[in-house]
Amino acid sequence: MDYQKITGIDLPISRLIQGTVYFSDDDPEPVFDLFDTIFDYGCNAFDTARVYQSGGSERILGQWIRSRGYRDRVVIIGKGAHPRAGIQRVTTVSITGDLYTTLEALQTEYIDVYLLHRDDPAQPVEPIIDVLNKHYEEGRISVFGVSNWTHQRIREANDYAAKHGLIPIRASSPQFSLAEMVRPAWDGCISIGGASGVAARQWYAETGMALMVWSSLAGGFMTGKFTPDNLDTFSDYYDGVTAQAYGFPENFERLERARLLAEHKQVSLSQIALAYVLTGDLNLFALTGCKTGDEFKNNLEALDIELSAQERDWLELKSEPVPF
Repeated sequence: MDYQKITGIDLPISRLIQGTVYFSDDDPEPVFDLFDTIFDYGCNAFDTARVYQSGGSERILGQWIRSRGYRDRVVIIGKGAHPRAGIQRVTTVSITGDLYTTLEALQTEYIDVYLLHRDDPAQPVEPIIDVLNKHYEEGRISVFGVSNWTHQRIREANDYAAKHGLIPIRASSPQFSLAEMVRPAWDGCISIGGASGVAARQWYAETGMALMVWSSLAGGFMTGKFTPDNLDTFSDYYDGVTAQAYGFPENFERLERARLLAEHKQVSLSQIALAYVLTGDLNLFALTGCKTGDEFKNNLEALDIELSAQERDWLELKSEPVPF
């Protein structure tokens, strides 16, 4: 496992972060077993959110951490202020309410990294930064950041923080994968992939801000599960979202190139796709939603795959000659 530091957190953080969106507290034992296996592989960072499983994901993660005595050995990434019933909730009241509820569900006094799950551009950044600084000063969060915010909004917020001597946003969680999100997977999703994300990626590279990118395998698109002929055949909700967001000709070309490169390097297709995300000049951590220990082990091996600049350009469809 590779680890990197984030300013404000003493513990080095595993570059692979395990997500909890699929897990609830209905049947704890298999979830505990999976988390144990992932932790044994070196993963010490777990991502959750108030909206996942109606709070069940937070509860099961908190139960596992407490039962194992791991609170000082793991990094919790929590998220709040997600819209509810079509109502935007990026307000000081909702941020505070969600944070307190999350702390209770997780059975902890603080969250290592607290992210605002969505943005509401109609809200000014000043009160948002002020309330996050309040919770930081009172010890409820160690680092705060945002999920699905544009880099322009983050820059605006951090300009305000710098002007007033406040703690800035130190982490961002957009979508990023080799496959470009052509249509938003859900309302309010922000991606930094593809040609449309060039400016954002340049800004993140210049600032060095920690990126905790989600859907690194494009919702499973980069596993080869989806083809041009089967996009209309999926009944699972999440598969349908993936088909609508990524099922476009250029992405199928990227998928085919990734397949050829995987064959050349004698690794799996998903490992090439994850290696693409993990290489480059960004201060990046990859969120993954592994359901088995074998899936996590497969992802872990991607950390050892090196991609040259020429290979990355070819995967991105920037060049035509095969670089191997």
